[in-house]
Amino acid sequence: MSRNGTSQARKSLLRQLADSKVLLLMCVPAIVFFVIFNYAPLPGAWIAFTNFNYRDGIFGSPFVGLRNFEFLIKSGQLWLLTRNTILYNLAFIILGNILQIAIAIMLNEIRSTFFKKISQAAMFLPFFISAVLVGVIAFNLLNYDTGAINALIRQTGGDPIKIYSTAGAWPLIIIMVHLWQSTGYGSIVYFAAIMGIDRSLYEAATVDGASAWQRIRYVTLPSLKPTFIILVLFSLGGIMHGNFGLFWNLVGNNASLFQTTDIIETSVYRMVLSQNNFTTSTAVGLYQSLFGFALVMTANWIVRRINKDYALF
Repeated sequence: MSRNGTSQARKSLLRQLADSKVLLLMCVPAIVFFVIFNYAPLPGAWIAFTNFNYRDGIFGSPFVGLRNFEFLIKSGQLWLLTRNTILYNLAFIILGNILQIAIAIMLNEIRSTFFKKISQAAMFLPFFISAVLVGVIAFNLLNYDTGAINALIRQTGGDPIKIYSTAGAWPLIIIMVHLWQSTGYGSIVYFAAIMGIDRSLYEAATVDGASAWQRIRYVTLPSLKPTFIILVLFSLGGIMHGNFGLFWNLVGNNASLFQTTDIIETSVYRMVLSQNNFTTSTAVGLYQSLFGFALVMTANWIVRRINKDYALF
């Protein structure tokens, strides 16, 4: 490119920045946030390859290569954490999106504006309930001695259930609590997408004699496909990141439930809190980030091969 061409391109870029200065100013808080909390801590990932100690610091501690990862793999802990984290998030993504789409469609079919607003508010409310409060509610329902469920079982002549000692029951409990708390909030995106569908498509379908279910099947669902794919791709980017607040407040440090409830975040938290183990916890965190990055890149590549219009980039 010639010097004149480079100069014109620079002037064009400066002009675009000047025209978009208000939008850029609005982006400053988000940029600062990501720089401080996502990019500035990146050098700390070096701890995963060292035998860290406070005296020598991050870059002065002895280099041990992949020994921290080797320990996790041989102990079997890495596989357990990966399996639990991925399976829980897959359940959250698949069931969550299905329920969100169903609720958004049902809200769209409601003709009473008053009832629609009341329903939206009622479903939206659980999202703002603290995970701590959710844990307290769950404890008062499931506790062996004083829980409401076991109290009802005793009154009907049954044997109370030791739920906090039954690891197999907790995947269902955690998934149900997560869906209860997040489905109403997530349905807003799909409801907004439905509101953006051209009304003439519904009118044409009605004129052609389509029933309500046929309008949903042949107009609403196909129109929601791009939104669904984009949201799933975004969710896949965080498939290795569990909901720490939900898991910790529901299960806590209950070792008898770790087989089915322990995820990467809760394990890292215990390593740092109880064992002061920065090296292994950092190794797990680095593995978590790299695995999630590879997964979202692969998923985006597959979607791009099928239909590039639905890909993130």
